[in-house]
Amino acid sequence: MSDPHPARPARPGERSAPPGAEKRTLFRKLVEFVSPGPDSRDELISTLADAENRELIAPESRVMLEGVLRMADLTAGDVMVAAPRMDLLDIDADYDDVLHTVIDTGHSRFPVYEGSRENIIGILMAKDLLKLQRAPELNLRTLLRPAVFVPESKGLNELLRDFRSNRNHLAIVIDEFGTTAGLITIEDVLEEIVGEIEDEFDEKDGESGVYTLADGSQRVAGDASIEAVNAVFATALPEQEFDTIGGLVAHELGRVPRRGESAQVGPLVFTVMLTRGGAVRWFKVTRAPEEALGSDGA
Repeated sequence: MSDPHPARPARPGERSAPPGAEKRTLFRKLVEFVSPGPDSRDELISTLADAENRELIAPESRVMLEGVLRMADLTAGDVMVAAPRMDLLDIDADYDDVLHTVIDTGHSRFPVYEGSRENIIGILMAKDLLKLQRAPELNLRTLLRPAVFVPESKGLNELLRDFRSNRNHLAIVIDEFGTTAGLITIEDVLEEIVGEIEDEFDEKDGESGVYTLADGSQRVAGDASIEAVNAVFATALPEQEFDTIGGLVAHELGRVPRRGESAQVGPLVFTVMLTRGGAVRWFKVTRAPEEALGSDGA
């Protein structure tokens, strides 16, 4: 019996399909019809995890794809640094005080206020301070750049698009009453997709995570080993129960400290400089005054 649907002969220069290719295509279409793709975000995330397990995508790709999906539900208010923990500069502060704050915190951009912290009048780029050294006739006000204000409810997808189109890297977040609620940077948004972004202050392999600041204090990574801290400060903080200095400080305080919060452990005072993902990234560490040591001295 002749084939009722003979296969079309291949045209000159056209590669013929391998045997069974059409059947496989029809089978795949049938499977897709019977079992359609994920119809919810949770199912899609589960599908991505399955794809990683089957080595169809790399773990890093899965993390980024999940980050993109979850970011769609987040707003500026979910990711921002809350107003009480913002590092601000006073427009009327002396140059030395401003420079000390810039060096101490390690940020590249600072909101600047006048009178009260609520009255933010602009953004200062840390690199612009060099202009004051070369041209003393200038003042801090002449270096300010316009501040961008966004509502707490602004979606991260939209905010990232604005950051890219306007070339802004920092925005002030305001609440429904027009009061400053916090700030958010493009790095905060991107980290929701790609995870934690390392910078030049982050600990590198083989380094202790302890750095000396301009004022003689130390910048210590939250995941630095207690052994490394003891070696630098010649202290005897307990090393048996915890692997990192961040874990020890959180234990002593009873919770994970917030940015700007300080805790004394033995003869050292740990002040939180930066937090990410619910953990302390950087401490500023100084020695406690002698009168404050008491029985905690080491």
